[in-house]
This record gives sequence, C-alpha cells and structure tokens, in this order.
Amino acid sequence: MERKDDRVPVTLLTGFLGAGKTTLLNHLIRDPQAGRIAVVMNEFGDVGLDHDLIEEATEETVLMQSGCLCCTIRGDLAKTMASLMARRKRGELAFDRVVIETTGIADPGPIHHTLIVDDLIAPHYRMDGVVTLADAANGPRTLDAQFEAVNQVAMADLLVITKADLVTRPELDRLKARLHGINSTARIVLGEQGRIAPGRLFNLTAMRESVTSAELSDWLGASSAKPDLLAGLSGLALKPAVAQPIANIGAHAHHDGRIGSASIEVADPIPADVFDFWLDTLIALKGPDILRIKGIVHVDGIEWPFVFHGVQHIFDAPVPLKSWSGKDTTSRVVVIARDIDKGDLKASLETLRMRPQEARTDGMMVHTTEIPV
Repeated sequence: MERKDDRVPVTLLTGFLGAGKTTLLNHLIRDPQAGRIAVVMNEFGDVGLDHDLIEEATEETVLMQSGCLCCTIRGDLAKTMASLMARRKRGELAFDRVVIETTGIADPGPIHHTLIVDDLIAPHYRMDGVVTLADAANGPRTLDAQFEAVNQVAMADLLVITKADLVTRPELDRLKARLHGINSTARIVLGEQGRIAPGRLFNLTAMRESVTSAELSDWLGASSAKPDLLAGLSGLALKPAVAQPIANIGAHAHHDGRIGSASIEVADPIPADVFDFWLDTLIALKGPDILRIKGIVHVDGIEWPFVFHGVQHIFDAPVPLKSWSGKDTTSRVVVIARDIDKGDLKASLETLRMRPQEARTDGMMVHTTEIPV
C-alpha cells in the first residue's frame, strides 16, 4: 500500500531576466485549473505581481515578499515558508501548492537544499519541480553572458521558451537545440504570452511511489521512441546526454561547454556497497559541481527499485517503488555536472558495473570487487 505524502508541493519558477516569469504567474493565479496557490516572490526590481490581480484572485492566493531568493536569503525563505504553513494550520489560509519565483540571477540549488534540510519546512513541503523560462529573443545572448542562466537551464525539469513570436523559426530551432544540448532531460514547451496550462507546470518530479512508467521516462529524459522506461531499458548503452556537439551550435556557446552530462544503464541489480561507493566518491570529489543526479536503481537483494534525486551533495529521501510489478531490473542514472570532463563522468558511472565477490583466503572471508574489462 502506498504511503501517502501529504507534504505541499513546491514549484520553483526561475529563468532569465525579462523572460516573463511574472507574466506567467499573473496568468497562473487567474487560472481556475491551477487550484489554490500560495505565491512566494521577490520584489527585486520595479515589476512585481499585479497587486490588483492579487486582490481580485481567490482568497487562497497569497503574496509573500521576501527579497532576492538566492543563497543569502535561505533563512528568510525558511521563515516565510514556516509562516505560510502555520497560517494554513490555523485556518487563515488554504492552499494546495506553493510557487516560488526567483530573480533572474538566482541559483536554484540553495533553495532546493532549504526545502530538503531545513527542520522547520522539510516535513511540510516537497520539491515538485524546477521550471526555467528562456527568452527566445534574448536567450542566446543571456546564455553567452550569464553562466547563471546556463545553470538554471541545466537544473530545470521543464524549460519554457517565451517570446517565440519575436524570432524566426530557424532561430527558435537553434535555441531549442542549444537548450537541449545543456539539459537533454528537461521537456521544452512554448509559452504563448505567458499562458501555460497548469498541468504542464506541475507534477514534474518522479519522486513519488505512484509515479508511472511514462512519467519516470519523461523525468529521466528517455527517448520518445522508447517511452516506457520500466518496460525495458537494457537495450540502451552508456552515452552522453547531449543532443549535438557544441561546435554545431556556435563558438559563442562557451558557457554551455562547462556543463557536461552522461547517463548509464545497468541491466542487473547493483550491489548496495557498489552504489554507495560510487555515490560517496563522486560527491566527495566533485560535490559542489554536481548540478543534478537522478535515476531509478535496482539494488541487489531488494525486491523493488527506488527513485533518487540529488543536487550537489544534498539528496531527497529515496522513494521505493513498492508497487513495482515488472521483471526488468535495469537501473538508469543521469548526472548533470559543471566543469567536469565528460570522460570522467562516464568513467565514474562505469563504477556501477562493478561486481563484488566473496573469496575465501586462509580461512577468512575477503570482500573483493571485480571490474569488467
């Protein structure tokens, strides 16, 4: 029986300066299909949510001003979220989810960390997904000039391209290819004047026991030609999760080249100590540069797989898929990192193919590891 997760889902809305985050929020809180939303936003700049609209919106929608939501404001964010939950419990507010809007220069990582590790809010909230907006007209220049924008793309679950009507189709296609080259696991959709169906913005994570095979496949960025990830993964080989060489996009994409990603699929269950060794080693050596690690893993000796997700050295609690009924035992792991050689990423992932063995020497059991050639 599935354990019910009653925590409030949180969507992190980030993106380039001027990409239209506030416009999207204005439409979202007006859309009855979006449900009851609490909005946490910054007032970094002159343009905020339409306060008249806030007054006209449902009483369950609330505007919280907490400054620039970046690494220096995590304490304020925790207090804001704790205050929201306290008011909800007292019956002063009624909301089903929270949307946090960041500034165009904010790093999503620290906010994700706060939701996971802060004792005041972690028991009450869960990350539902990172939505990053990219301005079609100015996006290429922003990616060239601001490495923070590249980080935002790399950490996204969903990429929303705005202002597509201001560019030609070839320009739009080049931007899509560039975004996919940075983060091939994120879906890319077009936003029309800030209008996005709420169903496309929410439920982006696979970190729940009720996740379907299609949702998990989408989250891990599986090929559309093979949509049912849980039905059979063993046919795919280790490959970098990049759509095309950076050289094909243009010499201007020097920031993009700092982001590397790779994925691996292992057909047989992975011994727990091998998985722990791989993860501990990678985090110890490269933790600050790991933007995201996610995957589905079958552990040797456990009858069901689990889904895991981490940003840098902070990980969500792994979710066991206890309703698992398939016979396929293929694990799939995706790593997106910054300033790490792609060959090193591949070599690290290959550690997951190691097979521990027990050998008896002089009457004692010695634990050894066999590395396939």
